[in-house]
Amino acid sequence: MTLDEYNDFCGALVATSRVVQWGGSHVWKVGGKVFAVAGWGDADFFAVTFKVTPLSYEILQEQPGLRPAPYLASRGMKWIQHYAAPGQNDGDLKAYIETSHRLVADGLSKKKQKELGLFVG
Repeated sequence: MTLDEYNDFCGALVATSRVVQWGGSHVWKVGGKVFAVAGWGDADFFAVTFKVTPLSYEILQEQPGLRPAPYLASRGMKWIQHYAAPGQNDGDLKAYIETSHRLVADGLSKKKQKELGLFVG
């Protein structure tokens, strides 16, 4: 996945916004809360950090090219960083980013979800 593909994908998700911060990282938010961060990992590899379910965290943290996200995971948060090859293929990476968007959106108040046109039941 390239940076442009990442930005296009995240921008197509509901109620998202992007800021460039933290040394040039492309940070995507839903309702003002971060759901994905992209920048450069080891050896100029395109790195993406995203929130996952507890089960996905246990599985993904052991896979080559993936690790508990620096800073976030050390504070007990379930975030994974795709930082080196082989990591995830683009399809799987997009699915995890989309899940991260949903997990973060689910944590917003019902009022905020409704204001943003998110999936309120």
